[in-house]
Amino acid sequence: MEIKAFDVGSTFTKVNAYRLEVGRLQWLARAQAPTTVHDIRLGLEKALEGLPGGPRLQDLAGQQVLASSSAAGGLRMVAIGYMPRVTAKAALEVAMNAGARVLEVLSEEDTPAYRREVLLEIKPDIVLLTGGTDGGDTDAMWQNARLLADLKLPAVVIIAGNSQAQARAAEILAAAGVRHRRVANVMPTIHELRVQPAREAIHGEFIRQITRAPGLRYLEGLVPGGKVIPTPGAVLMGAELLARGYYEEKGLGNLVVIDLGGATTDVHSVIPQLEGLPLEERGLILTNEKQVAYRTVEGNLGLRVSCRGIVETVGPRQVLLRAKLPVTEEMEQELLAYCSRVEGQTETLAGNEEERCFDRGLAVAAVETALKRHAGCLSQEYNPVMGIAPGTPMGRDLRPVKYIIAVGGIFTALPEEEARAIVREALANRGISLLPEEPEIIIDRNYLLYSLGLLASCYPYETLRFAKQYFGLHQEAY
Repeated sequence: MEIKAFDVGSTFTKVNAYRLEVGRLQWLARAQAPTTVHDIRLGLEKALEGLPGGPRLQDLAGQQVLASSSAAGGLRMVAIGYMPRVTAKAALEVAMNAGARVLEVLSEEDTPAYRREVLLEIKPDIVLLTGGTDGGDTDAMWQNARLLADLKLPAVVIIAGNSQAQARAAEILAAAGVRHRRVANVMPTIHELRVQPAREAIHGEFIRQITRAPGLRYLEGLVPGGKVIPTPGAVLMGAELLARGYYEEKGLGNLVVIDLGGATTDVHSVIPQLEGLPLEERGLILTNEKQVAYRTVEGNLGLRVSCRGIVETVGPRQVLLRAKLPVTEEMEQELLAYCSRVEGQTETLAGNEEERCFDRGLAVAAVETALKRHAGCLSQEYNPVMGIAPGTPMGRDLRPVKYIIAVGGIFTALPEEEARAIVREALANRGISLLPEEPEIIIDRNYLLYSLGLLASCYPYETLRFAKQYFGLHQEAY
């Protein structure tokens, strides 16, 4: 049986072809073409033509088709709840692979007038309404439900707070004609996050949005069950399978995936050794250090759509230093001009050595920044209340990570050793960050990881065995 795995990205549409025979998965070929936003079918067709034999969309009958997409950019989401840190934590976890971007977190610390102003300005596609553990506070959720009812935003409200307050909140929204869905409380106790029901609800809204893009409804019709997965979710699914393993087929253990794209830099970390910890050993849910799987998305760090975001974050001087170019005012202006050009023409490839150096410096800066934001750090202060001394690890500790897998166009375009050097240089200036210490750096030369995540949902055993062979990891490390 032949399988085609598509990814409709913000810049390029990719397709990977596989064959599954007698429990063995074989990769056949990969091709890509620029994403055609006005009609995604054209990009799908062009990508397919790049495969051996130049198949067309109508030739896919009888083959299995899997697909992921980030072309819609993700749902615009606002979370609103009781405590700011708890609401933020819940929102980020829920959005992690559901296809949403958290643009704002509102809480009881914000005045009703401010909450109203933010909601009207952002005009979110979805609102995550949280508040209270089960049996806890009810007033905050009801107050925020009344606010949302008054505004009558064209957004879907996911009610995911105190289960004992949900019915009343739903009544308030229904009376105002506001679309809403009730799901299990995302934080039933202070020690537990239960995010899957809310994720599934948001993913349903994600699918409704992307099918509005011309041509994606056609792609959805080719996929079993019509399930198009958000690209970051597919990558995380692939990372989890590789790290955790599948029954008797061992996984690789602790790993990090860096996905450096045209619009964002995503960092996924999976630490299987944390699996099975009792609730009391996990601490409060406000932190992420005890989660098995965790993802962060840097929406302003991308090599094309958000190229200038990298320069604005670290400064042009730091980019030039990482690019190994002269740090002069003239060179800074050339860097900014290059960023402006590629942001407007996202399919642009570096045309000369200077531009290749720009891309390399931008990549190192983006990866370094994204990794440091994802990882924890060593405490620099003494906190007698919390019992924390200077040098105490705080946040997610990536030091035991064995493998880093680098994914993205620049890593596939460069010679393998140059691609590895980008990650090595990003790790070199670790400072107080809890970054991996001596990881093996693996380059996904053919950008297969998204497709491995898609395949994992259907053929986990065969996919894991193939992935370990593809990445040259035959040993059972975990």
